[in-house]
Amino acid sequence: MALVLNDEQRMVKDSADGFFAEHAPVSQLRKLRDSKDPDGFDRGLWAKMAEMGFAGVAIPEQFGGAGLGMVAAGLIQEAIGRNLTISPFLSSAILSATAIARGGTEEQKAALLPKMASAELIVALAADEAARHQPNQVATKAEASGNGFKLTGAKPFVLDGHVADKLIVAARTSGADTDVAGITLFLVDPKAAGVSVKRRWMVDSRNAAEVTLDGVQVDGADMLGGLGEGFAILEAALDAGRACLAAEMLGVSAQSFDVTVDYLKQREQFGVKIGSFQALQHRAAHLFCEVELARSVTLKALTALDAGDERAPFFVALAKAKAGDVCKLATNEAVQMHGGIGMTDEYDIGFYMKRARAAAETFGDGAFHGDRLALMLNY
Repeated sequence: MALVLNDEQRMVKDSADGFFAEHAPVSQLRKLRDSKDPDGFDRGLWAKMAEMGFAGVAIPEQFGGAGLGMVAAGLIQEAIGRNLTISPFLSSAILSATAIARGGTEEQKAALLPKMASAELIVALAADEAARHQPNQVATKAEASGNGFKLTGAKPFVLDGHVADKLIVAARTSGADTDVAGITLFLVDPKAAGVSVKRRWMVDSRNAAEVTLDGVQVDGADMLGGLGEGFAILEAALDAGRACLAAEMLGVSAQSFDVTVDYLKQREQFGVKIGSFQALQHRAAHLFCEVELARSVTLKALTALDAGDERAPFFVALAKAKAGDVCKLATNEAVQMHGGIGMTDEYDIGFYMKRARAAAETFGDGAFHGDRLALMLNY
């Protein structure tokens, strides 16, 4: 399959690039950071994203979404990366929408997905518990209680959990804390008795939350998927999120490269443009090649997800690892080639470096996905 965009996908790309450049540039990130906004994102912008069809890009048309697939979602996320836009796109429109679409009953899908596509409902995925990403490490307990379960445990890293209207919680109904089997997903109201949500600001000025569950009662109807069969749904959602994160890091890398090249063309030393220095030309050329490699593997991962390719997890792991490495390289090179001013808050490039670090660690860094790849190849 050729790794090129079709006409529909090019339209999505052009639409996303123009929308975020106009409505959500880096200056909006500065404003949200400096004002200590209680939500940490612009709800008006999120509503506009829904009007554009972005919030429902991964939601099937029969449930009010655009049904455009993961390549389109990745193109939107790439534009988000270029502009460092803060929104619940990844947490709600990708991770949670994929989990519900994969594991939800028809009633759950009909109740939740249309509201998510219209930005009326924000849903967050509460899965990670370890200090580093390890999705099968689930100690949160779901104990039988009446016609449902009581959930007890803690989720220290829930993207956009502080603004979520609904949580998807991974809990253990059987097995040891690291077993793949025995993980069950539940829909939880964050305002329910026993739920505590504490906001966390991340280094990149984005939002996460620490969620604590103390005997939270849920009904059997709140279960997402079968009893003890939640890990497959969770992995599908995470792989969608990882591929989109790779696309976002591609956007961060590409914009860092473009900004740096523009700077090299303008900055003068010794009476000449520094872009004429061969050493800097070599570094820029190397970075360009790395960005294009990341673009190819990211598009391959997104295409594989859309095609239902059984090798999709392999390509996703490769894309997340490669895009993370390239993103770090791109932002490091950008700061260095800007010189001392690259370290100042006045220039935007520092924001890109911070986002690169946070995105690379989210849902598995290069080491995590390198291990995944090795296991898939039977090493």
